[in-house]
Amino acid sequence: MAVTLADITKLRKMSGAGMMDCKNALEEASNDFDKAMEIIRKKGQAVAAKRSDREASEGCVLATENGDFAAIVAVKCETDFVAKNSDFIAMTQSFLDAAMANKPANSEELLNTKLSDGRTVENHITDRVGVTGEKMELGFYEFVKDASTISYIHPGNKLATIVAFNKVVDRQVARDIAMQIAAMNPVAITSADVPQNVVDTEMQIARDKAREAGKPENLLDKIAEGALQKFYKENTLLQQEFVKDSKLTIEQYLKQQDKELTVTAFKRVTLNVD
Repeated sequence: MAVTLADITKLRKMSGAGMMDCKNALEEASNDFDKAMEIIRKKGQAVAAKRSDREASEGCVLATENGDFAAIVAVKCETDFVAKNSDFIAMTQSFLDAAMANKPANSEELLNTKLSDGRTVENHITDRVGVTGEKMELGFYEFVKDASTISYIHPGNKLATIVAFNKVVDRQVARDIAMQIAAMNPVAITSADVPQNVVDTEMQIARDKAREAGKPENLLDKIAEGALQKFYKENTLLQQEFVKDSKLTIEQYLKQQDKELTVTAFKRVTLNVD
């Protein structure tokens, strides 16, 4: 049976593959669509294996929220040309939609999540590799949960943030916090949340600098402690100066809205070099 344009179009819609790839797959499979899909998938797997040692440093980062749950999904590829392609962005959006609907616990669960066409997220990535010839991978999947959430995508789809709050919060206030995190890249919410290894590293750096500057040994710890407090002020969210009003810290800005309001979690994903 000859392969028709309608058949090719149908397979292309199913797989996202190019016209010639669909035509060749259908001819090889004698117009069996399931077999043709398997042929296309195997091509994607073969290309993925060949490209496995390549660096996927470009991509698309998208985020959204719905009440008490917010998520970020980033799909990585090799070139900015592919990252900006509408089909690639739509694929990333479909993965984010699946994350919002199914709330997977981690990246592995998201990869195994089936989309409306019955293919898993992992299948879609493999199939898309066969179409573009580029290495692709699920770069990040992050989520936050609490009474209220917000998301922010920086123009260009290379940076996104999500934030959770302990109480329902005005959307503009929440967005201000999400944009603060995007701009200032805090390492934690409060000083108590900073990992001990980061604290130890900052203290040692400060001691070394003071020692190189000729400060007495008996003052090094005190100088390092002062440097650590400065680090907290610059790098913990609630102590940071509010980018829209440097007279306020983020904690003070939140307390202006509600004395009990605070951030309980945040995630920041970027494909840019900070």
